[in-house]
Amino acid sequence: MTPFSEIRYDVEDGVCTVTLNRPDRLNAVTTTMLRELGEAWDRADADDSVRAVIVTGAGRAFCAGADLGSGGSTFDTAARGRAATAEEHRDGGGTVTLRIFDMKKPVIAAINGPAVGFGITMTLPMDIRIASSAARIGFVFARRGVVPEACSTWFLPRLVGISQAAEWVYTGRVFSAEEALAGRLVSRVVAPDALLSAARQLAREIADNTSAISVTLARQMMWKLLGADNPMDAHLLDSQAMFWTGRSADAREGITAFLEKRPARFPLRPSVDLPPFYPWWRSRPSSASRD
Repeated sequence: MTPFSEIRYDVEDGVCTVTLNRPDRLNAVTTTMLRELGEAWDRADADDSVRAVIVTGAGRAFCAGADLGSGGSTFDTAARGRAATAEEHRDGGGTVTLRIFDMKKPVIAAINGPAVGFGITMTLPMDIRIASSAARIGFVFARRGVVPEACSTWFLPRLVGISQAAEWVYTGRVFSAEEALAGRLVSRVVAPDALLSAARQLAREIADNTSAISVTLARQMMWKLLGADNPMDAHLLDSQAMFWTGRSADAREGITAFLEKRPARFPLRPSVDLPPFYPWWRSRPSSASRD
C-alpha cells in the first residue's frame, strides 16, 4: 500500500485510528490530505478487521481548517485552473464528507484541540464527536468571506437544529467545547489526557459486542432516513432489513450467545455479506445524481 504523508493510519484490535498529521501547521488541510483521507475511508471500509474508525489530530490541534498559506487566493480555484465555472467546481471537502456519509463503519471524532472551518465540518457526518476540554470550535467561513462547505449546511442543522446552526454560522465566532456540548454538537467533553482512551473505549464497545452487519445497516438506515418525509419510509426499510437480518447467521449467533451467556462470535462480514438491497439509496434519484 502507498504510504500516507499527511495522515497516519493505524489499526489495532478492530479499531482504525486516522490521525491528521501536519502538527507544525495545526493539521491544516491540503489537497494531499483530502486525497489521503478519501483513501483512508476506502481502506477502512474494505478491511473486515476494522470495526470502527477514530479520527484525531497530531499535536495540539485537531484541524485548523484550510491551509491559508496561499494568501487571499486560497479559495480561488478558478485562478489555479481547477475549474472554469461554478457549475464545474466540486468542493474538495464535500468529497470527503460524502464518502464518510456512505461509510460502512462507524466513525468517532476525537477532537483534541482547535477545530475550525473544515476542521469541524469534516466531523459532521461522523457518528459521534467527543471533545477535549482544550478544544475550540468555529464555523468561521463568514469571517473569511466564504460560505460553509463540505455539505455542512445539510449536516449541521440536522445535528443541532437550525437556530443553533444559524448562530454559529452567521457569527463565525470560535466557541468552547462546553458550548459545543450544550449545543449538542459533541456528546461529551473529557480531559485532554482522557480523550483517546474515551474514544477507544467506545470503539471497542462496538468492536467487541456487536454484529458488523447490524452496525453497517443501522448506520445507513439512520443517516439516509434523515431526509425522509414520513415514518412509513423507515417502516418499509426496517421491515426489509429485519426480514433479511432475522434469517441471518448473525441473528442465530446473537440469540444463541445470549441464551448461553457467552460472547457472540458474529460470522458475517460487511465486505461480502451485506443484503442484496444494500446500498438501497443509490437506486433512488437525488439532486446529486441529476447534476
